[in-house]
Amino acid sequence: MSVTVFAFTLHLTLTVVWTSAEGPLRVIGSPEPIFAALGDDVILPCHLEPLFNVEGLTVEWSKPDLKPDPSDPLSRVDYVHLYRDRREDLDMKIQSYEMRTQLFTDKLKYGNVSLKIMNVTLEDGGRYRCYIPKLKSNFKEYKESIVMLIVEPKSVQTTTETPLLPRTFQTPEPKNETTVKGGRSHLAIMTAVVFWGLLILVGGVAGYLHRHGCQKPKFLKNDDQSKLSPV
Repeated sequence: MSVTVFAFTLHLTLTVVWTSAEGPLRVIGSPEPIFAALGDDVILPCHLEPLFNVEGLTVEWSKPDLKPDPSDPLSRVDYVHLYRDRREDLDMKIQSYEMRTQLFTDKLKYGNVSLKIMNVTLEDGGRYRCYIPKLKSNFKEYKESIVMLIVEPKSVQTTTETPLLPRTFQTPEPKNETTVKGGRSHLAIMTAVVFWGLLILVGGVAGYLHRHGCQKPKFLKNDDQSKLSPV
């Protein structure tokens, strides 16, 4: 009996030492805003440090800036996603998020409580609160974390992109290339025409001179013969 008590005490001591060495459990979300384009899927990162299995705990994702329904006497606010009893609880889910949210249930044992939102809308933008109410921690603020989501319309992204500028800069290039090629072709044609024209002209003049040059001695020879012949 004493051995059993000693073993339990040793185990408890080691557990306390291990927990204190690792530090208190704490829910940590993204310190920077998360950006998403309209209609895309987005992940709101959140996890526990140190690593801790939360498969058996309740994980609440909500929008703290939403006001409760005035007609509800309990002033309750529905959840974006509620994980309880090892499954998603749909009883208090915000209607606009139905079939659009999920946790990575296979990662819960590693302390990953990130939330995936599919097909985001502009209304999805805002602050999200990840809260684990039954987490054993001495500080309440360690049980929760806030993640900011900013949804940008795709039209804004389209206008901020600059696909038109390259087209604007590229359009003169084929025109300039055509002009250069056309100028070179036109110059080559004109050069050829002038060359052949000069060649024909030179050839004609040379032929003319050759013909008349050959006939002139005959006329001189005949004249000389007429002068030498008796009357």
